[in-house]
Amino acid sequence: MSLQRLVAFAQDKTNFTGIEKYIDFSQKYLDFAFSPKSLQAVIVSRNEQHYRFFQYKANGNFAITRPINSNLLIDSDNSHLLSTEFLKTMDSAGDIAPHDKEQRLLICNSIYTIQQTIGATLDALPAGESNKARKINGDLFERLIMLLIQRLGINCASGTISVPVIVDDVEQFRMSYQHDLIIKDGDVVKIIGGVKTTSKDRIDKIFMDKFLYSKLTGTRVPHVAIFLNDVQRKQNRLPNQFGVSATFLPGHFKGYTIKLNPLDGVYYCDIRPNMQTDPLLSQHIRTIDHFFCSDLWRLLEQSQGNTNAKVK
Repeated sequence: MSLQRLVAFAQDKTNFTGIEKYIDFSQKYLDFAFSPKSLQAVIVSRNEQHYRFFQYKANGNFAITRPINSNLLIDSDNSHLLSTEFLKTMDSAGDIAPHDKEQRLLICNSIYTIQQTIGATLDALPAGESNKARKINGDLFERLIMLLIQRLGINCASGTISVPVIVDDVEQFRMSYQHDLIIKDGDVVKIIGGVKTTSKDRIDKIFMDKFLYSKLTGTRVPHVAIFLNDVQRKQNRLPNQFGVSATFLPGHFKGYTIKLNPLDGVYYCDIRPNMQTDPLLSQHIRTIDHFFCSDLWRLLEQSQGNTNAKVK
């Protein structure tokens, strides 16, 4: 499939109605990107060399994509794993042992690859449409995570929660909050989640959402956050020399965790090194396989939920 057709397809969110649609698109992009002479260049990051930038030709406005982690991206030679192994692995995610690194890595790499092929495609849009591209990319990542949770037989949707404000046992009024993920058991809200491609400019809201929800409802509904990555392109002084810089704010995360309230799970596809080496960060941030293989089930079992919330 040509780049123009890939871009046209990715801009229409109605094309991504099921996981299989995501996978099919991802495989088509990989066939394009790894085909000889499809790209103008593949640029290696100057500071973290496992990151790559794809530069398109004139049909992609010579645009340079977001940083792509070559350690996580599944290449075209192995793209069949997305349609043959990934979904089978996801279907039994709750049974995957902690030491089964192969299946857990397949989950991380597949979700990362599927979403980054969409993002990289949208990077070919003209510079004036970058906000539109970010919005589409973010919405499609949110939908992808929701579809994967639903595939596990769990009631999950995005929407608005109307919570009662009760004073002296009398409901005074209701307040509405929009959430990316609302996971329910029947009518009981069990888990609330935020799904973002990056934590940049968004991490504050997720912590605050949990704080306000808990205060308003008097409940302890778990709140989780799922992020794709936290890196962005950084241009060096010389032309066409690029590196990556982190968008994660460790000081903010630690401050909110200690002084406001900790989140009940924070997950990344492309986890940063300091999230694994810092004693505090490593207690609260893990790779996304942990969410699907263990934490989702544990939180569902432990959460008492909220029976008074109304979901729209």
